Amino acid sequence: MILNSFLSHCNLGIASLIPPWPVLAVVAEDSPIILSGVLLTLVVIYLASKLGAEAARRFDFPPVLGELVAGVIVGVSALHLVIFPEGGLAASDSLIMTALQGLNPLTPDAVTRIFESQSEIISVLAEIGVIILLFEIGLESDLRQLKEVGIQATVVACVGVAVPFAAGTAGAMVLFHVAAIPAIFAGAALTATSIGITSKVLSELGQLKSKEGQIIVGAAVIDDVLGIIVLAVVASLAKTGEIDVTNVIYLIVGATAFLFGSIALGGIFNKSFVAIVEKLKTRGNVVIPAFIFAFFMAFLGNAIHLEAILGAFAAGLVLDETDARNELDELIKPIADLLVPIFFVTVGARADLTVLNPAIPENRAGLLIAVFLVAVAIVGKLVTGWAVFGQPGINRLAIGVGMIPRGEVGLVFAGIGSASGILDKPLEVSIIIMVILTTFLAPPFLRVAFGNTNGETPAIEASPSVESASK
Repeated sequence: MILNSFLSHCNLGIASLIPPWPVLAVVAEDSPIILSGVLLTLVVIYLASKLGAEAARRFDFPPVLGELVAGVIVGVSALHLVIFPEGGLAASDSLIMTALQGLNPLTPDAVTRIFESQSEIISVLAEIGVIILLFEIGLESDLRQLKEVGIQATVVACVGVAVPFAAGTAGAMVLFHVAAIPAIFAGAALTATSIGITSKVLSELGQLKSKEGQIIVGAAVIDDVLGIIVLAVVASLAKTGEIDVTNVIYLIVGATAFLFGSIALGGIFNKSFVAIVEKLKTRGNVVIPAFIFAFFMAFLGNAIHLEAILGAFAAGLVLDETDARNELDELIKPIADLLVPIFFVTVGARADLTVLNPAIPENRAGLLIAVFLVAVAIVGKLVTGWAVFGQPGINRLAIGVGMIPRGEVGLVFAGIGSASGILDKPLEVSIIIMVILTTFLAPPFLRVAFGNTNGETPAIEASPSVESASK
């Protein structure tokens, strides 16, 4: 979703970048400084992610939680090293831009241009990181087992969307007297699930291939599709006050056809992929065709107004059935290690914890609504575990906890609502608090939930790729 808005921004800006030629000259002059800003930002991100992951592992927490916390420290809440203009921040708020300005004589306009360009590049790298993460998760998932839990995953996803949406919307209207459309927007923000964060934690815990893990991943994928549809509905409400039925039907049909079509054509593509790999003799004969397929599937998902990560996940599921899968697992890991941390650190960097400060008057009303939204966000997903049927001894608590984190998806809801003018400051603050808390609480709670299985969940030996992901 973030990538969608970025591409829209780029499309709108193309016309302004072509004429006149002097503008191109100015942009060309900025390029070395933009590159310097990107490189310095990446140094901060990698240093923060590694220190955070190591610290989290030392305290027996999932490393991804350490990366998120490290992102908060270097982001808008603390050091202002990794910040983004969409949060209302200016180039003068960035310590990296201050350093660049000290090294180069820049005009205020040039500083703003460089800051925005650098931020867009980091955002795109983060999006590529999460695409690669979901591609890797698709490869590590068992398509046959995912099909076996397909009905349960669908039920879990539907319950996980319906319960928090209904409870959040009704509660906002009845308890806090929020108008109908803003209340619907708040309820919609509660429906999201961050598949990236949950799947990474499951991988680190060695539970990705467990029955609970497969139900969570399958439900999160379906949840993401449903979330896109809900977002389309509330976005049309925000713009016109009416629901665009045609667009909703298109999204439902498109999402269903895309996912099932990808899996159905998998058998045909697998044979073609193996044949291509066998004919290629140069370096990268396995990983390059795999990424061509993954990025093309991500492009298709994005092009038909779904999620790029859904396409990448579908590509991973398809290639999971090939003979080259084990070799591909090993080849993708170093690439994922390079790009995935950018995603998690930037998620933490965007989280503005100042919204939790009750000393700021405009935060107080939002804090009251936030308490309610956080409760609904947690309970509304926990109940999904008890929606699973026909699975005696299943760890229902782990399934429910796995659906809790809202992550970047919830922030997109808040951002769209704020940009449309539908959300007032207290409601916007409450949604952001809900997103932050659910994102940070889920990883340690998921570890506790799986630690309390007491033998109910069959022990599953982590694959080599899963084990290394936790290192």
